[in-house]
Amino acid sequence: MTKTVRARYTLEFKEEAVRLVTGGQSIAAAARTLGVVEQTLFNWVKAERQGRLKGADSKVVSAEQMEISRLRAELARVKMERDILGKATAYFAKAQS
Repeated sequence: MTKTVRARYTLEFKEEAVRLVTGGQSIAAAARTLGVVEQTLFNWVKAERQGRLKGADSKVVSAEQMEISRLRAELARVKMERDILGKATAYFAKAQS
């Protein structure tokens, strides 16, 4: 049995995530970009509106770790887009034959 470790984010990271949503980006898109779960981001937005948004006290997430997380999420999104485009290309190539 493995024990899962809960991710902890700094207040600055959470505020930036909330700023993306309040700036017009959807929660789903912002969550994918940042590599967090949509529900987590929704909770942050809700806490910000209520004035209760707090950051992680014990573990500091470095800028490099945040960038790695963002890049992993972006890579996953790009791979998914690539796979969809490959399937669409094969479908339309077969349809023209």
